[in-house]
Amino acid sequence: MARIIAIANQKGGVGKTTTSINLSASLAINDQAVLLIDMDPQSNATSGVGIDQKALPCSLYDCLMRGKPLSEAVSQTNIARLWIIPATADLVGAEVELVNVEERESVLKKSLQEIVGRYDYIIIDCPPALGFLTINALAGAHSVLIPVQCEYYAMEGLGRLMANVKRIQDGLNPSLVLEGILLTMFDSRNSLGRQVSEEIRNHFKEKVYKTMIPRNVTLAEAPSYGKPAAFYNAASAGAQAYLELAKEVLAHGEEGAR
Repeated sequence: MARIIAIANQKGGVGKTTTSINLSASLAINDQAVLLIDMDPQSNATSGVGIDQKALPCSLYDCLMRGKPLSEAVSQTNIARLWIIPATADLVGAEVELVNVEERESVLKKSLQEIVGRYDYIIIDCPPALGFLTINALAGAHSVLIPVQCEYYAMEGLGRLMANVKRIQDGLNPSLVLEGILLTMFDSRNSLGRQVSEEIRNHFKEKVYKTMIPRNVTLAEAPSYGKPAAFYNAASAGAQAYLELAKEVLAHGEEGAR
C-alpha cells in the first residue's frame, strides 16, 4: 500500500515542485516504486521529468473531470521506478468545474483507490493556493510535507498553512498528519536564513527535517533539461541534499510501519 504524501504550501516560490520532482526521483533511486502526481496547472513537475504535454493522450484533468481512471493517465518517465500522472493547462478549469461536482473535495481520494496498491510512494505536487485542487490532494493524502523558504515571512505563512491543515483534518481527512517541514533555499552565509531555521526548529522540533535544501544552481538548471538534479549533476549539493531527504522520509516510513 502506497504512502501518499502531498507537498503543499500556499506560498509560491518555496520549492514545492523542486521538492516533488527530486524527492520522487531520490526515492526511486532507493528502489522504491514512485508515482508523482502533478496537481499544479502550471505543470512544471510534468516538464521537469521530461514529459511532453503535447503528446499526452490522457492527463490528470481527464481523470478528475471526465471520470477516466488514474491508471490511464500514468506515464513512465525516463527514470526507473518513477511514473507520473501529468498535468496540462486544462487543469486550470478544474478549479472552477469542481464547484458543481458532488463531494468535490474527495474526487482524487476516490480515484486513488484504484492504484494505491501499485506503488510504494505517491507524491502529489500541489499548486500554491488552497483551492479545490490542493484540498483534493490533502483529503486524499496520508501526510503533508511542507517546504518552507528560509526568509522573513516564513513563520507567518507556515502558521496560516497549519491552520488550514487543521481544517482539513477536522472536516475531510482526520488521519492526515504532518510528514515534516523542509527548509529550502538555505544559505548558511545569510544570518537571517540561520535565524529563521533556528526559529522553525525551536517551534516544530522533530517535525523539521535535519536535511536542509541549499540554494543551488543545479536545482535551478535541471528542470530545463527535463531531469531531476540527481540525473543532471549527481555530485551537486542540491542533488545530494534530496538524496539525504529521501533517506529521512524512508526512515520515517519504517518507524510508522512498526
